Amino acid sequence: MTRGFPLLRRPRAVCVALVAGLLALMTLMTLMNPASADTPAWRHVPVPAQVRPQAALNEAVAFGPDRAWAVGTDAVGREAPGFPLVLRWDGTAWRRQSLPGVAWQGELLSVAATSPAALWAVGRDATGGARLLRSDGAVWYESRPPRGVVLSEVVAGGGETWLIGSRDGTPVLLRRDGSAWRDVPAPPGAVYGLHILAADDVWAAGATGAGAAVSHWDGRTWRQTVVDGFPRSAVSTVLAVSPTEVWAGGTAGFIGGPPGRPIPPLLARYDGQTWSRVTVPADFGAVTSLAPTPSGALGWVAVARSQKWGPPGGTPLVPGPAFLAWNGQTFTEYGEPEVAGEGGSSTLRLAPVPGTATVWSVGRAAGPEGTFAPRVLRFG
Repeated sequence: MTRGFPLLRRPRAVCVALVAGLLALMTLMTLMNPASADTPAWRHVPVPAQVRPQAALNEAVAFGPDRAWAVGTDAVGREAPGFPLVLRWDGTAWRRQSLPGVAWQGELLSVAATSPAALWAVGRDATGGARLLRSDGAVWYESRPPRGVVLSEVVAGGGETWLIGSRDGTPVLLRRDGSAWRDVPAPPGAVYGLHILAADDVWAAGATGAGAAVSHWDGRTWRQTVVDGFPRSAVSTVLAVSPTEVWAGGTAGFIGGPPGRPIPPLLARYDGQTWSRVTVPADFGAVTSLAPTPSGALGWVAVARSQKWGPPGGTPLVPGPAFLAWNGQTFTEYGEPEVAGEGGSSTLRLAPVPGTATVWSVGRAAGPEGTFAPRVLRFG
């Protein structure tokens, strides 16, 4: 009997040794390839269960790890306009915020803020009328929009808050001045996006008859330059790093072709004198958003409906990168994570978290049988 004890213990000892050896091997592999332990990637973040089917998000703004807001619409039907939607991130989950007194049907298009206690959202109701909401960070309430203006976007930066819209079909810019909105002369052509550094340092992205254009406001006049002169080209997002480094993104022009033809993305860089086209690793799609790093340099480029030419003899077009991380010299490509029952996003709007490497992306994803769903992604 005494001789049997060592024999009975031996298999257990062998198992312990094998497990220890396996753990040591896994540790060594992790040290040799740290990316395998925690590979950086964009991850899907669910929206609240209270958000009804057929919802979409249009834009987000963030101020910290536990302070972010996203706006859009939900309960959209084939003939129903839906209802305005506001979500708030509290550090652990997205939660729907109530909109007391907001009884109209429609959509919130854009959100911006100069601080967590001074948020603005613009929208459009079912009749096409402009809607303007304001929040102190806790409660949302309606504010009177500028008379006769159809609003499309609100932009904040440098302590400033501006509105983009149109009046009788003519582009309009308005600046918040104390307790009122004041008209600011708009540059020639259409205005699709702004980057505000100060009241006398504003960059506008848009298009003219000559092609995609970016304009700079010095507090008195606009100075406009053409980014890309190909027909039908336009830029909708602009990021000014310095007077000698400005980025603009949108879609390159095209001539002819059938309806729905894919359009190439456009990314351009300004060196203080001229604009130069920057090659991106996507053959088709639209650059819809640019996001800075904590230092203010270009950090991320979002490419909606991104596609590449497929290999010869195979599928003509294959999915391209949805996000491009810029390190100052090259791009790193990132795709959207797969979400059960949903397809890719048709819109991608970036919202960096100040002082961190975390970036949010919100938009609208394809759902089953022609439906759509809200999409929230996070990196970091």
